[in-house]
Amino acid sequence: MEERRGLGFWLLALFFALFVLFLYGPTLTILALSFQGPDGGLTFPMQGVSTHWYQTLWKGVGVVDIWAAFRRSVRLGLVVMLLTTLISLSAGYAFRRRFPGQGLLFHLTVASLIVPSIVVSLGIALEFRLIDDAVKAYAEASGAAWLADYATAMGLFTSGLGAHLTWTLPFGLLIMFAVFNRFPAQLEEAARDLGASPWQVFRHVVLPLIAPSLVGVALFGFTLSWDEIARSSQAIGDLNTLPLELQGLTTTVTTPEIYALGTLTTGVSVLVIGLSFAAIALWRRLRLRSTA
Repeated sequence: MEERRGLGFWLLALFFALFVLFLYGPTLTILALSFQGPDGGLTFPMQGVSTHWYQTLWKGVGVVDIWAAFRRSVRLGLVVMLLTTLISLSAGYAFRRRFPGQGLLFHLTVASLIVPSIVVSLGIALEFRLIDDAVKAYAEASGAAWLADYATAMGLFTSGLGAHLTWTLPFGLLIMFAVFNRFPAQLEEAARDLGASPWQVFRHVVLPLIAPSLVGVALFGFTLSWDEIARSSQAIGDLNTLPLELQGLTTTVTTPEIYALGTLTTGVSVLVIGLSFAAIALWRRLRLRSTA
């Protein structure tokens, strides 16, 4: 007999539907408005349906080089993704082996999530300004000719990279800690009893089992870096990332072109998520074939 659902179930289902609508409603609204006609504005009702604003976006947005900012964000996101994955994996494996002071180190790492992002950004910017002052003072005192053209150490892959890693690493570490806490140590012991070296244990036992989680860490690393504004605002240097350019355009450009750009950035995030799920599915299929 099929269980009859009561009033409470339908109320909870309605609440969940409203919750999902609240989450994705703004994104769907921007998606729809990005297809306004040439005479369309930033609000409903729509004035026709076309890809006019995407064509305008493709040609460029005034004095702002959107595609250069797009490429910078992609490059930075890929580097952050790689470093977040490698560092999180190494740290998770180290915590599995236990060492003195690991509790303090864990809490210091997670504390980065508590500190307001703008404060972290300002702190990183201040650190690099102190570095710049020290380098310039040394150049003046020593007369080093090779430092004559020195301007600043701040940049996309210095201060900007550091700012993004303070945001992505705690998430990656928390994921790997959770994974390794559930990982049975008996599997590693069995591999060692069979004569496997430490590298072989890691390569053939540990890595295949945690690979889907590593894909999740990489996904966090890229998407969090791709969308980051607050930690980039003071620490990125002279060249802006795409989110910062988009934030600047909201105060200077008032056309659906902004919505087209927002839809594009969201599409990149969705593409990365889709590729991550595809990678996990492919990995599992290859694993099944190898064991068949």
